[in-house]
Amino acid sequence: MSSSSESLVSQLRRPLKYHAGDIWGPPQFTNWVDEERSWKENCYIGDWSFLPSLRYTGPDALRLFADCSVNTMGNFRIGQSKHIIHCNHDGKVIEEGILTRTGEQELIAYSTYWADYIRRTGDYDVEMEPIEEVKYHLQGPNALYVLESLLGREFRDIKFMRNETVTIAGVQTRVLRQGMSGEIGFELQAPLADGRKLWEAVVDAGQEYDIHELGGRVAMLNHLQAAYPTVTIDYLPALFDEVGIGYREEIQAAEGGYFEKYYWAVAGSFESDDVRDWYRSPVELGWGNRINFDHRFPGDEALRRELEAPKRTLCTLRWNADDVIDIFASFFRQGELPDFMEMPQDPRAFMYFDKVLKDGAVVGATSSRGYSAHFREMISLAVVDVEVARPGTEVTVIWGNPGTPQREIRAVTAPAPYKEVRSRVDLKSLPKHLVR
Repeated sequence: MSSSSESLVSQLRRPLKYHAGDIWGPPQFTNWVDEERSWKENCYIGDWSFLPSLRYTGPDALRLFADCSVNTMGNFRIGQSKHIIHCNHDGKVIEEGILTRTGEQELIAYSTYWADYIRRTGDYDVEMEPIEEVKYHLQGPNALYVLESLLGREFRDIKFMRNETVTIAGVQTRVLRQGMSGEIGFELQAPLADGRKLWEAVVDAGQEYDIHELGGRVAMLNHLQAAYPTVTIDYLPALFDEVGIGYREEIQAAEGGYFEKYYWAVAGSFESDDVRDWYRSPVELGWGNRINFDHRFPGDEALRRELEAPKRTLCTLRWNADDVIDIFASFFRQGELPDFMEMPQDPRAFMYFDKVLKDGAVVGATSSRGYSAHFREMISLAVVDVEVARPGTEVTVIWGNPGTPQREIRAVTAPAPYKEVRSRVDLKSLPKHLVR
């Protein structure tokens, strides 16, 4: 480790005033309990419009993304979307997001600027322009019925991670079939000026199907339950080295827009003097199946070695209910108070890592801890040693920041995703009309 790395870690241990949930609008529309249940029992509409949309056009557009992504561009069809992943030379994730091919020489990227940094610092015949649009998520068992009600027809032919342009309430809308909740789901993309009209149309059509508007308090619980790790929540972007320093300086100097609230701050019991210990690879995050070696890309050799002999992997931890209850009970007893365990999740923009122990040794770290009213459990994601990730393994989580009264919490490993995955179901197999 280096003194500069130790200094970076100390800078990351800082207080934050920013609440991550603010970007989704109100903390809750009705109450967070009903909103969290919605994508298992009925459906919700949520607003992800804060994520940037960037249009890349030009003859080198596919080459640009091939050069900086683990994904292949060889089978990328118009009307298809990919989960795109950018890594550093050690195979650690810098950024990731959704990439959609909309034309022969046109791609639209959601929530990733790294490719634009590569474009501007490389030799590519590509132009980039931001797009002002809304991105609404319609997710849950009833999502298809709401969409069909809006369209006035069946909508069963669209495959997972495919797009179709439709008209909803007079608004031209690109529908991307995806499933960030682990359920049947669609992202509705439309011009920013038409956003309110589209939102209200979805809410009106959804009344018959018990739709909920999703608030910020539970927005990231779907990522936790469906095992979609997220930057600055489940991993630190691998930008704290020479490769990423120019991009990092741009982000830190930017005012307004997406990067205004792009904070890096860590919390929790996990400790290290090396900032790289907060990095994660696609293999560790469960994304090994996205990696394709039909092209050269940063980190390819490191990832090839890791795929051959992975050391750590993603799992879910089910936290012991009695130990969690005792944390809350401490606030009604005399004595030292532990760190408060926010419910359903910590609203601040910390990357909250807690140590995971097995037989007294550190075997990994948690992230994305949250309470589910549906499962009636406190769970988290965790990247742990491969042998520990086997479901049913008993481990110990150390709760509390360094210097606070820390507590041991028993936990048991479980699969990730934790929720049954229904995002890829054959829509044609569903009933023609919802029986209520």
